[in-house]
Amino acid sequence: MIIEWITAVLLVLGAFFMFLAGLGILRFPDVFTRMHAATKASSFGAGLMLIATIAYFQQFFILIESLLVIIFIFFTAPVASHMLGRAAYLLRVPIWSGTIIDQLQEKYNLHTHQLASEKKTINMEISAKDLKVKIIKKQKK
Repeated sequence: MIIEWITAVLLVLGAFFMFLAGLGILRFPDVFTRMHAATKASSFGAGLMLIATIAYFQQFFILIESLLVIIFIFFTAPVASHMLGRAAYLLRVPIWSGTIIDQLQEKYNLHTHQLASEKKTINMEISAKDLKVKIIKKQKK
């Protein structure tokens, strides 16, 4: 009896967060804030629904399968969101006028794809030979 109530509460909470994710995608002003709503709220909502599945069925196979899906969602959603945000930034998708700060505006060269730090430009390309030399030097010490 109590398991059904716990399952129902988790399902309703999961559905609520999924609804908030959909509402955020519909109402937020630009692609970056929409991505935030799509990844954060929907991941949490799906996690709650899968935990409800674990609580209701109480079988080892369902526990393992649901945990694997939760792990997959929590590992892939941030990476996908980051890559979509990067592509949107590189394509110069307009940022909402209420955005206070753009931290990459002065530091990222859109033509060479190099990120400039406070003191120097960081070259993002490292050859395998350079990496191997650094590893060997650390092992000798």
